Amino acid sequence: MVPQMKTFLAALTLSAAIPLLDSCKGGDDGLALGIVERERVTHIATMSEIITELPVEEGSEVERGDVLVRLDDTIQRSNLSLAEAELSSARANLDKLQAGPREEEIAIAEARVKGAKAALADAVATVKRNTVLAARDAVSQARLDTDLARQDAAQAELDSAREYLRELKNGARPEDIRIAETAVAAAQAKVQVERRRLDDLVVTASRDGVLDALPWNLGERVSAGSPVAILLAGERPFARVYVPEPYRVKVHEGITLQVRVDGIDEPLQGTVRWISAEPAFTPYYALNQTDRARLMYLAEIDLPDAAATLPSGVPAQAVMP
Repeated sequence: MVPQMKTFLAALTLSAAIPLLDSCKGGDDGLALGIVERERVTHIATMSEIITELPVEEGSEVERGDVLVRLDDTIQRSNLSLAEAELSSARANLDKLQAGPREEEIAIAEARVKGAKAALADAVATVKRNTVLAARDAVSQARLDTDLARQDAAQAELDSAREYLRELKNGARPEDIRIAETAVAAAQAKVQVERRRLDDLVVTASRDGVLDALPWNLGERVSAGSPVAILLAGERPFARVYVPEPYRVKVHEGITLQVRVDGIDEPLQGTVRWISAEPAFTPYYALNQTDRARLMYLAEIDLPDAAATLPSGVPAQAVMP
């Protein structure tokens, strides 16, 4: 369990354990007081949507994969369809580049070259004819200049048509194909993200356990990041207790302690699986010797199989060594 979660659970347990801690002042020396708990698995909403279905009631046993909450997926399905359309477009563009030009496109380009050649030949002939006429003053110089410009334009059109035909025959450049392949990969990644977001709108149990709470009601719009279902998981509960400061040096991970639970005559043998390195209250260096004795260290104690049926929240006391 991560330290942040332990700190959060410590705060929750503290409020429940305060009455127990107060009672130890009256003669419960040598006991670490707390409650029986189970691992809490919180499922959160990844998007702000309306709850459309709550198929499981609170308190029901669930298995991994059972649907706990369904959120409205109308908008997300549209987002997924849009991403899939973009992927299809990117793939079509890549296929087009890899396949190269069709025969019809090459035939059109060749015809364009022939037309440009004919236009250039006509322009050259006109210039030759008007050059002779201009020498005889039968055609003005302005007319001859226009014909020369028309000849240059025809030559440029022929050059352009020839280059276009060569481009078609050579096919797409490797750089353009790599760009198209990158576009396809990006579109595929976007589809995967949108599909995952769609799947996350159906909240399923990540572990076997008991559905402890459904914080939201049917028809409510949940906030993104807020809990929508809380499970109590694990085959056996554990005791979360506060170890008094005078016993902290004697309690460490792996040590066996007797745990007394209200309603059970015989004590249970538990194993300390974790104990906090920091006190739950005022830092020890700010207290005198008398006040330090009131410090408490949060600890978690694994209970035996016999405690499997114990409900969460009942008081528990660990006998200090």
